[in-house]
Amino acid sequence: MAAIARLHFLHHSSSVLKPSSISSKLQLSNSSSFFCNPNFLRNNTRIRKLHLTTSLCSNSNPTPENSPANGPGGSIVGDLLDYLNESWTQFHATAEAKRQLVAAGFHHLSENDDWELKPGGRYFFTRNMSCLIAFAIGEKYSVGNGFYVIAAHTDSPCLKLKPKSALSKSNYLMVNVQTYGGGLWHTWFDRDLSVAGRVILRASDGSFQQKLVKVKRPLLRVPTLAIHLDRTVNQDGFKPNLETHLNPLLATKHDDASPDAKDKSKSYHHPLLMQILSEELGCEVDDIANIELNICDTQPSCLGGANNEFIFSGRLDNLASSFCALRALVDSCGPKDLSAEHAIRMVALFDNEEVGSDSMQGAGAPTMFQAMKRIIDSLANQYIRESIVERAIRQSFLVSADMAHGVHPNFMDKHEEHHRPELHKGLVIKHNANQRYATSGTTAFLFKEVGKIHNLPTQDFVVRNDMGCGSTIGPILASGIGIRTVDCGIPQLSMHSVREICGKEDIDIAYNHFKAFYQTFSSVDRKLNVD
Repeated sequence: MAAIARLHFLHHSSSVLKPSSISSKLQLSNSSSFFCNPNFLRNNTRIRKLHLTTSLCSNSNPTPENSPANGPGGSIVGDLLDYLNESWTQFHATAEAKRQLVAAGFHHLSENDDWELKPGGRYFFTRNMSCLIAFAIGEKYSVGNGFYVIAAHTDSPCLKLKPKSALSKSNYLMVNVQTYGGGLWHTWFDRDLSVAGRVILRASDGSFQQKLVKVKRPLLRVPTLAIHLDRTVNQDGFKPNLETHLNPLLATKHDDASPDAKDKSKSYHHPLLMQILSEELGCEVDDIANIELNICDTQPSCLGGANNEFIFSGRLDNLASSFCALRALVDSCGPKDLSAEHAIRMVALFDNEEVGSDSMQGAGAPTMFQAMKRIIDSLANQYIRESIVERAIRQSFLVSADMAHGVHPNFMDKHEEHHRPELHKGLVIKHNANQRYATSGTTAFLFKEVGKIHNLPTQDFVVRNDMGCGSTIGPILASGIGIRTVDCGIPQLSMHSVREICGKEDIDIAYNHFKAFYQTFSSVDRKLNVD
């Protein structure tokens, strides 16, 4: 099913392909004409239904040729859907980003080792397998030149298993969970859920290793209470208690009086859950030393709307930004692209933005600044001059990319009257006089100017004065190291729901704008001098 759905994207396929997908695409490409043949579809009812269903996850309504989203490399929407479906957790998102960077020729660094870097080189490192920094050094780089950075985050609001997750009520086996971030928790009810994340395994030699796990089949469900037992819910509102009403069902409880069962009942997690994990990992239950799991929605990311103009998915905030940034870096860092570059192009993907960024792998840690300093130190060799790190940061520019609030047609009054971003209209520049966003008049102008050169639209967002304003990693990084910053985002609806919406065309616009930023910002920046 998934392979057939991807047929419509073959002519837009990425230069970075999964090895497993190459052979399947070759095998199916010749048969795709059957599914596009009207007579074949008319005479085959089951195939016709299949074609109708899979088209919702395909690019059957491609971007118009005169659209600003249509770059020379074609649409990346199909590859974004693949990335979203791979990236159920922050760990999987980072692992998939790592795979794509390696496939594109980036060299994997370790923070524990010495770095030997050179102009024209492309590198990356990960931290906690949930934070990633990737960068490409211009071949004409000189010590003290700046960094052009796009920063985003890999985490999204979700439910996470508690350290002791085994819970039993009324002959049901349930999973004890805690809320992560500010989710719209009512949207998690009556969804087909499962688990994914990271486990620590014991090896036969006594060592330990981390391994990612994803149980793709529906495993859990949080059922709502029938209206017959809650007659006033539509008048009073659905107000679940997050401690007692949000625990998912795993199974019905079976009586087992065996000694082994009694011993296992004292474990932190249900033996049934651990058995499922061990089967998924191909190991023994006793080999699992620790688990760190998210609850995840199993419904795949796909296209939707009458014209397939929307993307329906979980975790758009902020994996859509992360992927556009990552892909823009990869596609703008070929040998020819770096031959005339004087700066360093960088992507920074952080964890824990949804809970304040104050962690080792979050934007509140000095990860990015330390990476900048190490890069400069490695490239400086014997070059010693006053304040080269500080001068480099002063010449740098950061794009903080996090999803933006598109105007909701049923709640238009929630937006300031003259700042109502729309889907399909380009990146949203976020402004806030109280510095909840790091955008200034100067940084907004420079970023918009990059878009104008490439005929890419932008929009502006300001929150109403009578409403609170969210924030991003932009102010954290801007104030932490003193780097010029603009906050921007792809407009979306249903932010922090288990299932979110954004415009298909905005993905390509964002990708092209980020790519243009890497390729042309230096020429724009030198035209404006602000002391």
